[in-house]
Amino acid sequence: MWEFDRAPGRLPLAVLGLVTAAVLVSSCGYTLAGRGGSLPEHIKIIGIPQFTNRSTLPDIDRVVTDKVRDEFGSRGKYRVNLEADGADAVLTGTITGAVSTPTSLVTGSRQASSYSMVVTLSVEFKDVKSNKVLWSNPAMQVREEYDLPTGASVSDPSAFFRQDTNALERLARNLARSIATAVFEAM
Repeated sequence: MWEFDRAPGRLPLAVLGLVTAAVLVSSCGYTLAGRGGSLPEHIKIIGIPQFTNRSTLPDIDRVVTDKVRDEFGSRGKYRVNLEADGADAVLTGTITGAVSTPTSLVTGSRQASSYSMVVTLSVEFKDVKSNKVLWSNPAMQVREEYDLPTGASVSDPSAFFRQDTNALERLARNLARSIATAVFEAM
């Protein structure tokens, strides 16, 4: 048990140490994610053509591409083209896999009640003017947990996503944020 000096006007030594540590940590130069540098000045238009889908999950390329375009467009000072033509930089992506794994079972049965979907993709952001890759990740992954509706039985993840487009939208939105943050933080 710790005992502190309870004399008026005196801070316990432990509290003083914590305050000192907090002040030191707050001044060590860390910044919030998403607040990194910016792209080269000449980049004003970013081309984001349709991602390629090599997974077994139909339509994921369209949903992911749309969310990525929305995310880059929301960054304010950049215009997003649907194609590479006329762009100062181009973001390309290939979805290489989408795997669904059960994460929990219904009590007393062997039926899954929730799944984890892992989407893997290869992404590259290239400066067209300098013909230089500014950022790439050949094995980017995003994971989304989702619960099956009560009484549902889905062994095929594409069947589930046809039933619950919100789960696919959430996954695509998280993926888009991850890509945008990675690209803008890389600068």
